[in-house]
Amino acid sequence: MATFLYRLGRGAFRRRGLVALLWVALLFAAGFGAATASAPTSGSFSIPGTEAQKAFDLLDKKFPGMSADGATARIVVKAPAGAKVTDPAPKAEVEKIISDLKNGPGAAQVASVEDPYQTQAVSQDGSTTFVSVKYKVSGMELKDEARDALKESGQDAQKAGLQVEIGGDALMEAPETGSGEVIGILIAAIVLIITFGSLIAAGLPLLTAIIGVGIGVSSITALANVLDLGNTTSTLAMMIGLAVGIDYALFIVSRYRVELAEGRERDEAAGRAAGTAGSAVVFAGLTVVIALVGLAVVNIPMLTKMGVAAAGTVVIAVLVALTLVPAILGFAGKKVLPAGQKSKLFGKGKPAGAEPKANGGTRWARFVLRRPVMVLLAGVIGLGVIAIPASKLEMGLPDDGAKPTSTSQRKAYDLLSEGFGPGFNGPLMVVVDGDKALADKTADRIKGLEGVAAVMPPMQNEAKDAAIISVIPKDRPSSAETEDLVHSIREGNGKDVFVSGQTAMNIDFSQKMNDALLPYLALVVGLAFLLLMLVFRSVLVPLKAALGFLLSVVAALGAVVAVFQWGWLGSLFGVEQTGPIMSMMPIFMVGVVFGLAMDYEVFLVTRMREAYVHGERPGQAVVTGFQYSARVVVAAAVIMIAVFSGFMGASDSMVKMIGFGLAVAVLFDAFVVRMAIVPAVLALLGHKAWWLPKWLDKILPNVDVEGESLRKHLGESGAPEGPDKDRELVNA
Repeated sequence: MATFLYRLGRGAFRRRGLVALLWVALLFAAGFGAATASAPTSGSFSIPGTEAQKAFDLLDKKFPGMSADGATARIVVKAPAGAKVTDPAPKAEVEKIISDLKNGPGAAQVASVEDPYQTQAVSQDGSTTFVSVKYKVSGMELKDEARDALKESGQDAQKAGLQVEIGGDALMEAPETGSGEVIGILIAAIVLIITFGSLIAAGLPLLTAIIGVGIGVSSITALANVLDLGNTTSTLAMMIGLAVGIDYALFIVSRYRVELAEGRERDEAAGRAAGTAGSAVVFAGLTVVIALVGLAVVNIPMLTKMGVAAAGTVVIAVLVALTLVPAILGFAGKKVLPAGQKSKLFGKGKPAGAEPKANGGTRWARFVLRRPVMVLLAGVIGLGVIAIPASKLEMGLPDDGAKPTSTSQRKAYDLLSEGFGPGFNGPLMVVVDGDKALADKTADRIKGLEGVAAVMPPMQNEAKDAAIISVIPKDRPSSAETEDLVHSIREGNGKDVFVSGQTAMNIDFSQKMNDALLPYLALVVGLAFLLLMLVFRSVLVPLKAALGFLLSVVAALGAVVAVFQWGWLGSLFGVEQTGPIMSMMPIFMVGVVFGLAMDYEVFLVTRMREAYVHGERPGQAVVTGFQYSARVVVAAAVIMIAVFSGFMGASDSMVKMIGFGLAVAVLFDAFVVRMAIVPAVLALLGHKAWWLPKWLDKILPNVDVEGESLRKHLGESGAPEGPDKDRELVNA
């Protein structure tokens, strides 16, 4: 592989004009596709195999006019103090709202508007009512005139002194990331400038990452309707693609500068950078792709599509690093080096094999080697303490109650809770596949259950062979009491009665994520273990990498629980409402963080492996790895943390939580696990760290990430100058 990547990088450097033109053409083609594609939908949401999904499927079959995919809205109206919504003046305003929605702009997309006075949707004290609106399309498919009509529907009522708030998913729009994303990129730029000491070298990873992400996100947007992708898919692909794109380019540029420092010609340096650091990039990217595509084992179509889309963006980032980065290095010339080094390195050169000066990475590695037990215990115990809150993890899906208190959706949610009870925001929908007698019997049984606030009379379909029973719980949708009620209703049901609704769907979704976590973890970690065993020709190094990842991801989950569920430091991170952790958060974090953690593992330890194979003793190989790679890994981690932290300013609670979780996970994994625990473990293992049984060594293909075959191809000797008997014992 190293030889192939060497030729690829060198060829891209020499034919830089053609390579750059091809990537720019791809960017414009993807951008044109995105610009001409119809607006993306919210993506269909289904959970195959669950009772809630069976109920939705039965609903589509028996009640064809009541599509579960259509957007809904609730226009909540509250009368001023001392008045009631049933008084003539407020009632007239509510009826005007109904008339405007039925007959005004955007009415063609309205499926139904319920009159609250006919459905008796008035609170007991008469202060609050609401108008239920059902649309024919999803929230993301609503035309601007329909959405504007909804937003403006209560303006006259507000002028008349009524409080009008609007909730529901009809106001759903693509999540906004705010200015945090831009700030994250600016921080990344500053870190790159400090790392490289050159504006050109700093700007190169940013430029290539933006081009790669532009192609990836534009392609997702262009194919959103064709592949039924959710509106958050492109945001998550951007988050991951931007982070790995900068990191992979950073690795290539850093190795290119090292090769120049050893006196190589520019095209030769580009080829060697692609052959060595490029090999690490390929395997690091492959672990990320495995982790993301592995989300398919959860068997939730939405999550599978998110993972595949993000994986596609990672593949583009790898290809950009291997081809476009060398090409742009060809255009950059001497400008990729700090001003003080340009005259020294170009033309004069540096003797091959000259020892570089000791740096911060060298000093830190030597410190760890002197005190490996202390460093190991400090890292493990520290992360273990942070992980404690993860034992109290509660999962669910966010609703309007999780939105900021300043939003109309949250105000509508609170008004309904005050006027009708906390369970009113999460009604249960019981679908009965049978006649009226079965429906009445089911409704009577549900009335006697604990935790039920109200049971609506069964509503039958036109064929009289199915019915819907609406059940209002006493407690809020995300409470444990409501979950117990759902289970109680299901326990007494026969094969013809199903519990659904958004609340039941959320409960089933959380349960499915719980059930899939361990199989997914085993699949991803198992495949990555085999991959890393190929890279490092070792059993213990991949095992150490996997265990370190598990420690960092559990600690990150503990931090997420402490902030988003318990509210610790919540105001610092913009958390206005605490509650259960989003159901997909743990499994998504496992997938993404595992791939990203392996980036640092591969890049850092590959350099150690390279030094060890070329004759250095285990301890010195650790120092050499840190000498060449620590600065780059630290910079890459800081950049990734900055990029992920930028998404914490998003309006969407899902994106905010994922941004925080990934940023904290990278912080723990890069600075505690990879920079402290890894060298401590390698110091304690010594030669045993690189042990591989002879029989296994024979059957495993040699991928040669350390570039030994490349050295032979170039006619260089990679053997140590003197004998090293200890080296012969490695594979014994």
